[in-house]
Amino acid sequence: MKRTLKYLAGAAVTAAVAGMATMSYAAPHDTAGRAPHSATVTEAAPAAAPEAATKHAPTPRVVEPGERVTGAPGFELWLTPEGKHWTTPDMPEGQFRSVVDGNIDLSSPGVSVQSEGTPERVYLSGLYYGGKGTASVVELETQAGPLRGELLELPGRPGWGVWYAVAEPVANDGSWSFVSKVTVRTTKGKVYASLSLR
Repeated sequence: MKRTLKYLAGAAVTAAVAGMATMSYAAPHDTAGRAPHSATVTEAAPAAAPEAATKHAPTPRVVEPGERVTGAPGFELWLTPEGKHWTTPDMPEGQFRSVVDGNIDLSSPGVSVQSEGTPERVYLSGLYYGGKGTASVVELETQAGPLRGELLELPGRPGWGVWYAVAEPVANDGSWSFVSKVTVRTTKGKVYASLSLR
């Protein structure tokens, strides 16, 4: 059962809500230490039988270059052949994460994570790239419990895409590690790319 969570009642989102600093975690090939994007968080559904997963597995939403996708009010994402662009309420002028500047290796599987927030929401997002197969879902292990985000890609199978999720913040316990693991899975349920942060 998948449902968009605008509010994670009682969930512990530890993405530094007091003042809401930006926290980024980069995949192994992201030597600049930067990470991208945002997404609509949904509850992780119970694992389906392998045959059901292959018959009904979702695929990324394909968007045209420059097409804006709203993850939450003030949180928009759009992709161009050069990389990911996004806004948050605190940075409405927009930010950019390149996929062509040499900081990531598109030929090797990788995932990046970025956490940004306001007192109302935490915006989680990242790049995924270089995996084999068709990306299907992104699963997040967080202090709020397991979450699912959404995937975006440009037409023509460019070899990379963007995942995003949104959560409601709660009191910060002093930890900055809200996300402990990000896994992008294929339509066959195999790991496309994964990143552990603990």
